[in-house]
Amino acid sequence: MASFLGESIEPWQNEQDMQTDENIQKFFKIRISTIIPNRPITFDLYIMINGRYVHYLRGGESITAEKIASLERADVFYVPESQRSDYKQYVFQRLNEDELAVQTKAQILRESSLTLAEEIFENPDIERALNDSKELVANFIDFMEAHPEGMAHLISLSSHDFYTYNHSLDVGIYSLGLGQVVGYAKEDLLELGRGALFHDIGKRNVAVEIICKKGPLNDAEWAQMQKHPQYGLRILTEHNCSEAMKACCFEHHESFLGNGYPQQLSGPEIHPMARIVAITDTYDALTTKRSYNQPMSPSAALEFMSTKLAPRYDRDLLKAMQSVLFKMKEAS
Repeated sequence: MASFLGESIEPWQNEQDMQTDENIQKFFKIRISTIIPNRPITFDLYIMINGRYVHYLRGGESITAEKIASLERADVFYVPESQRSDYKQYVFQRLNEDELAVQTKAQILRESSLTLAEEIFENPDIERALNDSKELVANFIDFMEAHPEGMAHLISLSSHDFYTYNHSLDVGIYSLGLGQVVGYAKEDLLELGRGALFHDIGKRNVAVEIICKKGPLNDAEWAQMQKHPQYGLRILTEHNCSEAMKACCFEHHESFLGNGYPQQLSGPEIHPMARIVAITDTYDALTTKRSYNQPMSPSAALEFMSTKLAPRYDRDLLKAMQSVLFKMKEAS
């Protein structure tokens, strides 16, 4: 019998079966919070103990809310890669279940998307990552259409801890909310959402020591970090991405004042979607906890942007962002 976070666990497999599964199967992570308590699951759940996958729950079984609460410190379960489609179908069914509250659906959608966003940024296969992003962003757009109030719940759930994939997913969510407020059509929202999701893809080519540095960057490190839009443009160009997606990546650090980077574009020259990502990227950075600064509250961040930083951004979009924030307040 194994011990997991102080809880005794009796895997249903024997030791030989565990080794066989571990050697043959590949696994992907899912967030514990995407599992609805007391509902049968349609896939197998594993946990990791001492670097090994241990079979925790079989498909067809359920888990209580108390058990889920006791496992939350672990944050994730693991599902065999061969059952990925079963997990996707499980999420799809929950999102279309009338009995579930919209806020619960929003949490399931965001948390299930967060693991996919993490995979996108860790996956060396850019082409697959780009293809996966279509489904991810389309899920958010469909949710927005089915539940007009749902975007407010998604925004209110946004993380305030910094990881590249957390940040990129949250920037994507904020950008979809802002795009919706200003009247973007569905096909444009798809491009905007994917562009926002990949706006920092060029950071794959920046030294990890710089990305993860616990403190402000020095001049040399900052010069290297400022190259990430060029790196990202190169990646997206190699994979024949749309001009809108490439603009979100290449121009999101431009400023209406003409003193941004890398091209020092002035207001009218900046792509409309890049203008949105510039606002949502800054907003998320200001409200995110870093090792060297404390996050601002959402209202304080928007006030700071609307006063101290206002000349850098599209004035109309900055006003529209206030509407997005208002929705978030209503949902929280």
